[in-house]
Amino acid sequence: MPDPILQVSELTVEYAMERGAVRAVQDVSFDLGPGEFIGVVGESGCGKSTLLFAIAQLLVPPAEITGGSVTFQGRSLVGLTDRQLAAVRWKDLSVVMQSAMNALNPVKSIGAQFKDAMRAHGVTSKSEIAGRSAEVLRMVGIDPVHLKSYPFQLSGGMRQRSMIAMAMLFTPDLVIMDEPTSALDVVAQRSLMVQIKELQERLGFAIIFVTHDMSLVSHFSDRLMVMYAGQVAEFGPTREVFDAPRHPYSIGLLDAFPSIRGPRLPLTGIPGAPPDLARPPAGCRFAPRCPQVMDVCRTTPPELYPAGPVQVRCLLHSPDQNLRNGTPPAGSATGDVTSVAAAGGPAANVATEEGSADE
Repeated sequence: MPDPILQVSELTVEYAMERGAVRAVQDVSFDLGPGEFIGVVGESGCGKSTLLFAIAQLLVPPAEITGGSVTFQGRSLVGLTDRQLAAVRWKDLSVVMQSAMNALNPVKSIGAQFKDAMRAHGVTSKSEIAGRSAEVLRMVGIDPVHLKSYPFQLSGGMRQRSMIAMAMLFTPDLVIMDEPTSALDVVAQRSLMVQIKELQERLGFAIIFVTHDMSLVSHFSDRLMVMYAGQVAEFGPTREVFDAPRHPYSIGLLDAFPSIRGPRLPLTGIPGAPPDLARPPAGCRFAPRCPQVMDVCRTTPPELYPAGPVQVRCLLHSPDQNLRNGTPPAGSATGDVTSVAAAGGPAANVATEEGSADE
């Protein structure tokens, strides 16, 4: 098996606020192999965009990496200077931002922005710049005539494809995508995802893809990371997470999607809202909203436990049988097993609320 190109180990990010530090990402660890596609999903405020910005070293105050490491191609990115990072960005690692209209310079043509990126990495030949710029636009299905166009002259889908084309200028080993389809309709989303996957298979780059929409990455990602309140709730092969979700939060997310086949079924939302990360719950962070909560969940923070091919942050999958049965650890005052929501109870009709954005 080839060595991973990216290794993230116990990465922690905090926002320094007047009311105290807000830990938006806590102890996230994973490896990314060459040509692999990892999807990252979760509610607004779960920390997924903050995670990507930390990996790409794009955080700005008051956000700061307070723990862990990010190693890309054997080199630690944490602590590199802007000059050192500039040599890596675009060439080896590219980022496609959430809103192309905001990410692209509105007073420069698409071609001029491509030229700036190439000149920053030492490409000065006009013919080489023009040739490569036209080539990458064709790769994403845009006529090179639009190199002369300004961002406002393009549709939302074309702007997003232009951003992806810019990310391909140097054929990087890793492309980080922060909700690149969020401003597109469902038809354009599907078309863009198919094109991204085709480019990946042709060029062999790895992808970390953040989205709110689990169904969007269901047929494209190799592994899926479900985040909740700054932590990894579930992580494993995409099909495994979709076909047999282990974490109650993952189950809730999937139950919130309507099926286009079979009989009509009532959608079950997730009651409540994500916790305040400045004052997170003492035990499991999902406990206040969980339909399978036990008293022990309120006082014992779960770790990431192996459950077949996936990892799950839930005491129901703890190797300790006492914890699985709801028995508190020795010395704990936790009582018997209880449940806050029976199957088919009031939680079934409560719509999901989004928490405050820490992304």
